[in-house]
Parts: sequence; C-alpha cells; structure tokens
Amino acid sequence: MLTEQFPWLTTLVILPLLAILPIPVLPNGNGHTLRWYALGIGFIEFSLILYTFANFYDLDQAGLQLIEQYNWVPQVGLTWSLGADGLAMPLVILSGLVTTLAILASWNVTRRPRLYFSLLLVMYSAQVGVFLAQDLVMFFLMWELELVPVYLLISIWGGQKRHYAATKFILYTAIGSIFILVAALGMAFYGDTVTFNLTELAQKDYSLPFQLLIYAAFLVAFAVKLPIFPLHTWLPDAHSEAPAAVSMILAGVLLKMAGYGLIRMNIEMLPDAHLYFAPFLAILGVVNVIYASMTAFGQDNLKRRMAYSSVAHMGFVLIGCSAFTTLGMSGAMLQMISHGLIAAVMFFLSGVTYERTHTLDMDDMGGIARKMPTTFAFFTAASMGSLALPGMSGFVSEIAVFLGMATSDVYSTAFKTVVIIGSAVGVVLSPIYLLSMLRRIFYGDAGKVLAKVPNMLDIRPREAFVAACLLVPIIGIGLYPKLATQVYDAKTVAVASQVQTTVLAAGQSSPLYAHIMVAPRVTVAELATPAVSEID
Repeated sequence: MLTEQFPWLTTLVILPLLAILPIPVLPNGNGHTLRWYALGIGFIEFSLILYTFANFYDLDQAGLQLIEQYNWVPQVGLTWSLGADGLAMPLVILSGLVTTLAILASWNVTRRPRLYFSLLLVMYSAQVGVFLAQDLVMFFLMWELELVPVYLLISIWGGQKRHYAATKFILYTAIGSIFILVAALGMAFYGDTVTFNLTELAQKDYSLPFQLLIYAAFLVAFAVKLPIFPLHTWLPDAHSEAPAAVSMILAGVLLKMAGYGLIRMNIEMLPDAHLYFAPFLAILGVVNVIYASMTAFGQDNLKRRMAYSSVAHMGFVLIGCSAFTTLGMSGAMLQMISHGLIAAVMFFLSGVTYERTHTLDMDDMGGIARKMPTTFAFFTAASMGSLALPGMSGFVSEIAVFLGMATSDVYSTAFKTVVIIGSAVGVVLSPIYLLSMLRRIFYGDAGKVLAKVPNMLDIRPREAFVAACLLVPIIGIGLYPKLATQVYDAKTVAVASQVQTTVLAAGQSSPLYAHIMVAPRVTVAELATPAVSEID
C-alpha cells in the first residue's frame, strides 16, 4: 500500500523544522496567532507519531522496523538512516506528549514569541531525530542540534542567573558530546570497512581493549546528560533558571536521551565491555540515589529540590541496566518513561506555583493550599508518583529494578545486597524530601507570599488539562503496566539475552571475569528459549 511506503519517520523528524519557515511572516497579535500555530504543529506531530505507531509498528518484533535510508553525504559514507524499535518508539511517544504539552504550557509567553516557539519546534525535531537515527553521525548531529535551543531558551527567558546556568549547561553538554564524535569515528574506521550505520557497527568484531575505550567515551557523554554523579552539577542550575516548559522537556525527554544512548550504544553494541563496566554502573546508580536524595532535602529552592530528585531517580536506570536480567532492563526502560511523565508534571506545577507566588523559595511560601486547593491536589498526586506510591508508575518501575537486581545470577550475594540496600535508602529518603516540600508550600501558617498576594488564583482549566494529561498515564501505567511494557518487551528481552550470552562466554574464557562476578546459573539452552517480560 502507498501508506506503508510513505516515509513516516522522515516526516516525523523534519515536520517541526519545516513548520518553522512560516513563523517569521505570521501575524503577531501579541503572540496569540503564534502560540496557536505552534500548538497545532505540536498536536499534528504527536498525532502522526501515534498514527505511525498504531498502524505500522509490530509489538512482537525485536528488530528495527520502518527502516528508511537515503544517501546524505555519500563521499564520507553518511546516510539519512532512520528506524524504530522497542528502545526508540516509547521514547518518541513520550517526547511527542511532553513537548506538545510544553507548548501548551507556554501560553503566557509574550516576549519574542517567534523565536521562543521556533526553538521549541527545533527541540521537537532534534529529540525525535535522536531516538530514530540509525547512523551514528546523524545521531551526533541531532544530539548537538537540541543543545542550542535549550541554551537560548534558558539564557533569554530564564531567571536572574540565567546566563550562568545556560553557559554551564552548554559547556558541560557540548564537551561531553565530543566523546560521542570521537567514539563514532573510532568505531567507523575500525577494521576493513568504514561505516556509521549502527547495525553494521554492531556486527564488527572489536577487540576488548578497543571496546573498553569506546565504552568509556560513550559513558562520559551520557553521564553528563543523564546525569551521573559527579557530572550532574549543571542540572540543578539549569532547572532553577529555566522556564517551566523548558524544564518539562529537559527533565521529561532530554535526560532520557542519555539513558537511551546507554542502552543502544554501550550495552547493545559493546556487550563485552559492558560486562566489566556494569558493576561500576550499579555503584554509580546507588551513589546517584543516595547522594541526590540527601542533597534534595537540603534545597530551599523548589525547582532545585526537584532537579536533585531527577538525579536520584535516574540512578535506578543505571542499576536496571547493570542487572543482566530481562526484568532489570525492562525496569530501566519503564523508569525512563515513568520519570519522564512525573518530572514533566512536577516541573509544570512548579511553574504554575511560580506564576502565582513569583518565588521559588519555599521559606516564603506556606498555607497556599487555602487559595489553591486544586493545584495542591495535583501537586500531591504528582508527588505520590515521584515517591513511588503503589498504584503509580514510579512504584512499578522501581520495584522492577529491585527485583531485576535481586534475581541476577551474575553478581555475588554480597554485591547485590549492598546495591539493593543502598537503593532502598533512596526510596526511604524520597518521601521525606517530597512530603516536607508539600508541607512547606501548602500547609502551616501563611507565608510572605500570601501577605503580598492575598487574592491568589487557583489553577486554570488549561493548566489543569496539561497536568491531567500527564497524571492519567502515570496512574494508568501504575495500575496496568502492560500499557508501557508491551511496547518495548520484545527489544528488552533481546538485549538482556544478548548480554547474558556474553556473560556465559566471558565466564568460561576469562579467569579475570570469574573473580569479578559470580558465574551465572543460566545455561545456553535456557537462553535459546524466548523469554517474556515479568512486568504485567
């Protein structure tokens, strides 16, 4: 059929970019026409994502689907290569939902609206391009493309320290991105053939020392963006100064680009090196969880507290990726999806609160639940999702990570105990800093804010709609996880089986490896039997 031959993925990547072209000639009308136009493009893009997924994507296939490949710069072997699988598709859907709602959340932007909405659409294209790119140079270019809009959006529409925060963001992320390019060139020119295609790169027979070097290069780049301690310090500054809509995209989508890259490049393409780095990732995950949770409790700035919460939650992604189990890998993917939704609604509601109070200092707040009861209800529901209350998506993803690590046959009992207990400390700390945040903002005696703004308005219908659109899938996934897991099950099972097979080979051939981990009890015959996800 003609619809099956249509370049759907290419359309998804370039549509927001092409939609920027009419913006300079659109009537301004105090930004009214521009925001409706941007929202329309965002809605069309998200609708196309859902249409493509519903009609042309097979949930039971683990391999790439909807592959599109065109010669781009043939002189250097660069191709416009796109494809979707269980790693990419759920994150593309997440990107479409969060970015479209971020455009709707920007309804009150009247300063330089042409540039503002143009930058949001550029980010839209770049995010989708990162997840769908099947050429490593194209992946790098899309990765770099999204840095510039974030820098400009923070430096122009941010808070008082916006220039410092934007400069720190671009320095950290741009320097980290260099390691992606170095790794790409190293992999492309390794061996007898030169290629940047991810499938062809994964089939090359790399030596172990080379894999370790390339793995380390990718890890540095993704550690900055995820972020991983101690390369995380740009994130609290960026969030505290960024507009609420930008924080929604930054926490909801951009951090997930690093988690996606970690699974796609480090684990799937370099499984031998992953065996040696996995224990290190698990330890870093525990450090992320404990350090960020404890630091979050000491933050008086509302968005800085949420930023450290994001650092803590992304630590569970590292632990899930290092578990060598299907359940752990599935939990890591679900944690990225869950946190993307939860972080987006939390930062959006912080923006709603800031518009009423004109402050992010929780010491100046207090008692505003009397004036904003509906906002209080939404904020409480979002916080329950963030602290992993049963019935919310955060609970399912975190328990999957715990069980994935606990049932791993690769690590010793002592190592697994340390990782699980360390992670559990973060689970205990998260209700403390989140509930104390709610208490300081909404409960108690009236603070300075209520004295200055006695007629504070509650959340508006448009704002309630944005919050509801994010909370509904959080609760839906929490009650019925298969809504999300069925999208990526086939792929995560394949990736987990691949690394388990590599574990067996390494355990039999490498005495050094046997001293690092415990030889798994799983056999080659068992690996040959198709597995299914244990999250339903």
